[in-house]
Parts: sequence; C-alpha cells; structure tokens
Amino acid sequence: MEVRQLQIFRALAEELNFTRTAKRVNTVQSNVTAQIKALEEELGAPLFDRLGRRVTLTDAGRRFQPFAEQALSAMEQGHRAIRHGAEPSGPLRICAPESILTYRLPQVLRIFRRRFPNVELVFVPDTREAFATDLESGKIDLAFRMYDSQTYPAFRTLKLRTERIFLIADSAHALLARRIVKPIDLTGQTLLLTESGCGYRAKFERVLAMQNVRPGTVTEFSSVEAMKECVRVGMGIALLPAIVVSRELRSQHFKALHWAGPSLDIQTHAVWHKDKWVSPALAAFLELVQSHSDEAAPAA
Repeated sequence: MEVRQLQIFRALAEELNFTRTAKRVNTVQSNVTAQIKALEEELGAPLFDRLGRRVTLTDAGRRFQPFAEQALSAMEQGHRAIRHGAEPSGPLRICAPESILTYRLPQVLRIFRRRFPNVELVFVPDTREAFATDLESGKIDLAFRMYDSQTYPAFRTLKLRTERIFLIADSAHALLARRIVKPIDLTGQTLLLTESGCGYRAKFERVLAMQNVRPGTVTEFSSVEAMKECVRVGMGIALLPAIVVSRELRSQHFKALHWAGPSLDIQTHAVWHKDKWVSPALAAFLELVQSHSDEAAPAA
C-alpha cells in the first residue's frame, strides 16, 4: 500500500468524482482509476461503487476511510515535526460551536496570529455528532465542546469555564411578569432552540422530560444570530448562553426569564485525541486558551 494510493483514495472519497479528483491530486483520470483499482485489489474489496457518472463509497470504503485518514494525518504530522522542530507552524484545524467561535475565541485568535504567524488556522464547520470521528481520523486537531460529562475515553479534555445559560424572551412576553418560572410553566410555549446535538439544548430537554413537560412548537435554528432576531419580534422563548445575549440583556432589547428549575449552566471544554501528537502549534494554542480562561482546569 502506497502513500499516493491513500492520498488519491482520500480525495476521491471527498470529491466522489474522478475528474475533480484527478485535478485535485495533479494527475490524469486514468491514473486515479488505476491507483484505486490497485488499492482495492490489495484490500480484497471494492471501495467505490461506480454507477454511470455517480460514485459512492461502499460499506468497505466507509470502514477503510478513517484508517486512511489516520495514516495520512500521522505522516503529515511527522513531516511537520522534522521540518519545523519546536517552532509552531503548519495547519491547525479547529472545530467550535458558533457561540464559542464568535464570542469567546476572537481575542485569543488575534493574539495567537500575532505571536505565531507561521501557523495556518483552519476552522472546520461544527458538525456536533461527527466531531468524535473527525478527531479520531485527524481531520481536526482540536474541538471546543459544551457538556457536563465526558463520555469519550479516547480524548483528553481541558475544562475552560462554566457557561451561564438563559431562557430569554421579548419584553412583552407573559412569563416575564412571573417572579419565578418553573419547568411546568413552559408547557405549550413556543421554544426557539439550537440544532439537535447542542450540549445545552440536550440538557434543557432532559430537564423538561424528567418533569414531563411538553412545550408547544419547537423551532430549530442553525444560527444563534437568527434566534436572537426571532426573539426580538416575539416569536418565542430562546435558550442561549450568556455570552451570546449579554449585550441585548444590558440594552433590554429582551429579558431573561426568572428560571427556578434545575441549573441549565454547562461547561466548555477543549478536546483532542489522547494519542495525537501535540504539535508545537496545538500546544501553544492550548496554553493561550487556558491563560484566557478564569476557570481552566488541567487536562484530563
């Protein structure tokens, strides 16, 4: 099995198109076909289905993909270690929820960019459920997650802080007149929530389920900024971290309910694979993130 075969496999698995793959790896289409055929013969299983112009991964291809990613990632890390030594450089791939990326990281990123100009910061879309696979395959180097308990023994974590979580509504909402709001008071209410897989949404839904509370309509958003706009026009009650809504709460564009249920606050962690080589770039970034967190605890 050759490195070139793995590189072509990775490209084809992402592009699912022989022409685009050939262009991406700087070769001709016939060579892509030949290299994939040789790899399939060595593995003893087809990796791709070719249905006319349509290309899809087979079940064997999907099983093989994370191992190919790991092998290529390890090779690339080794090259960087030899070329650059202890000087932070090369790509650093980070995945973070919108709330962390927009409201927590900019100051850290500004300082990091000034100190380490040879590091290429790459931000990968937050896929929530797929982040574990992406860490294991080496597709990302570091993830920021919101959760209360770690369920992935293959990962190391650095607790950064506890995020306050609020239920917010426009100033005319009837529940704002109540001295306290209990979970049962949300029965039949319209809720504005982040996408499934979000840590604080999952915690909130567990609270409601434990007390047999059934809200009314639930509207799901991929953008916290869109959620805030919908709160402004009175569309419902939103669940959001304090860092996202602090400015609007100070200006009283909307208000927080006087929540009397179980705490919805949640911890933010930096997460990376325990077996991953901690490159100088990753080590420098973790050190900087930790220095900018009031609650940072040692990695576990």
